[in-house]
Amino acid sequence: MNLFNRIEKDNEYWLVDQVKVDGVTEQEYVEVFYTLLSSWKEKQIGYLSLLMDASYEKWLLEEGFRKVSMIVEYTRKLDETFPAEQGITVTALADGMMADSDFALLYERCRSGSANKNKLFTIEQMMESLENELGTDWRTHCYIFRKSGEPVGLSIPIIEQGTVDEGRLFYFGVVPEWRGKGYGSAFHRISLNLLQRIGATTYVGSTDEANRHMIRIFEQNGCRLRDRKGIYRIDR
Repeated sequence: MNLFNRIEKDNEYWLVDQVKVDGVTEQEYVEVFYTLLSSWKEKQIGYLSLLMDASYEKWLLEEGFRKVSMIVEYTRKLDETFPAEQGITVTALADGMMADSDFALLYERCRSGSANKNKLFTIEQMMESLENELGTDWRTHCYIFRKSGEPVGLSIPIIEQGTVDEGRLFYFGVVPEWRGKGYGSAFHRISLNLLQRIGATTYVGSTDEANRHMIRIFEQNGCRLRDRKGIYRIDR
């Protein structure tokens, strides 16, 4: 039984996410995580970033973790297709209408000024992680939103690791000067349609609990609160 998803990058980091399974006790989670933590220490990996239920926080702090933030998860069934958004065009990076370097600049603009506190990577590391985690066809997952020809946002819809139909957004963002105008909700609806196109039947989205703008987008587009998890980190 898989109780923790893990993404590894050489000796640099492990990204670990608790998988909540009905009927599994807290003690079972602790025992499995102890084994994982021991392996991380033995391999001398740079750091471990963990998403885990806040009920374990006292124990994690005693084990040497520090709390970074708290995230909220929202979900909804993908059982309807949203109508097309007037005046917004959507292209994939794989279409060749934007260079990878320009996509990286757009990505960085979308990340700037974010309320999310867990900023682990530089934009260079984020671009590298796209191929590492999504494979050689990563450009087919990357979509650019344009208004009057101007790139104003992006979305990277994927199927969650270890599932066949759980849709996630590897990243979703709007450039600062276009925020607060309703485009975030529109781009999110388009992203939900894109998830359906790649076979997702359920959507799960997460954001920092301080990111009220993204939470409003979730709620406006029919998502409901599913869970809260703490973000914790330990360094070698």
